[in-house]
Amino acid sequence: MKSTYWLAAFVPLAACATAPATFAGDVATIVAMNETAPMNGEGDLADDPAIWVNTSDPASSLILGTNKDEGVYVYALDGGELQELPVGQVNNVDLRGNIAVASNDSHNVISWFDINPSTLTVSHIGDSPTGKEEPYGICAGMSGGTYMAAVTYKDGTVQLWSATWETVDTLSPSLDRVVKLPSKLEGCVFDDANERLFVGEEAFGVWAVDLKDETAEPLVVDTIAAANGLVEDVEGMSLWLGDDDQSGYLVVSAQEADRYVVYDRAPPFAPRGVFMIADNEATGIGGVTHTDGLDISSTPLPGLPGGLLVVQDDANPVSEFNQNFKMVDWTAVSEALDLN
Repeated sequence: MKSTYWLAAFVPLAACATAPATFAGDVATIVAMNETAPMNGEGDLADDPAIWVNTSDPASSLILGTNKDEGVYVYALDGGELQELPVGQVNNVDLRGNIAVASNDSHNVISWFDINPSTLTVSHIGDSPTGKEEPYGICAGMSGGTYMAAVTYKDGTVQLWSATWETVDTLSPSLDRVVKLPSKLEGCVFDDANERLFVGEEAFGVWAVDLKDETAEPLVVDTIAAANGLVEDVEGMSLWLGDDDQSGYLVVSAQEADRYVVYDRAPPFAPRGVFMIADNEATGIGGVTHTDGLDISSTPLPGLPGGLLVVQDDANPVSEFNQNFKMVDWTAVSEALDLN
C-alpha cells in the first residue's frame, strides 16, 4: 500500500466548524416528479441513493438506497420497493457498471453487491475489511478497467481502494492510497474521465483531489465562508456529465439550508446556482428537507431526456419519519438555473 498524507494550506479554517455565511443570491424552486416507497418507521433511516441504469432496457433501471439501521433497499423507477438486503448499518452506497459498494460500519467493511441485468436483482457478494473503524461515506469510480472505491471517515481520512476480478467470486480489493483532510468527511464522487475525486468536508466545504498526481495538494472547490450557498453540513454530491470530458456539473447538498449548490465540473469549478425542492401541489409529492445523500444519472431515461436526480428526504412529511428518496427531472434543474 502506498500512503500519501497532505497537510493542506486551509487547515486552520477547516479544523473547526465554519460559521454559516449569509447567502444573498437567488434560490430556484423546482419540484419532485416521483418518490420511492417510505422506509416505514421513526428515526434517521434513509441516507444515500445510487442509480443503476439498465442499458438494454432503461425503463427497468433501479435505485439503490441505504437504510442506516438495516442495509440496502432496491427500488424500481416507479418508486416501488423491490428488495431489502439486511447486511448491517450501511451509510452510503454507490456503483459503477453492475457492481455496487456500501460503507458498512456494523462490521467496518466495504460491502459489495452484484446487479443482475437479466433478473433485475441485487445480490450481496461479500465484504472486505477497511482496517479502520466506522467507514462513513463511499463512492465508486473506474480508472481504465480498474474499479475504484473511496471511503471517507469522520477524522478526515480518505481511503482509495482498487479492485479487479474475473468473476465476482474472485474479488480482491487493495488499499492504494490514503489522503488526509482536516475534519469530518462524508460525501464524495469520482470524475472518472478526469481522474479527480470530489470530497465534502462537512464543516468547511468541497475539495478536489488529483488522482493522477499523488504529490499534488487537494484544491478547494468552494467553502462555506465564501457564501455561494453552502452551509454546514456539506453532504451528498454527484456529477451530471455533459457531452465531453469537461462539460457537466457538480451538485452538492447544503443540508442545514435545505438546498443544493451547483458548480461547473471543470476547474475553476465556478458556482452556477442554487436550488431547492418544494411541494409538488399537482401530484401531492412533498418538498425535500435536510438532504443527506444524492445521486445523478445523465443517461436519458423514459420521460427524462436530461437524466435523473435522486435525493434523500429527511421529512416525509415529518422530520425523521417515513423517510424516502425523491426523484427530480434533471431538465427542471437545468432550466431553472439556465445551465444549457
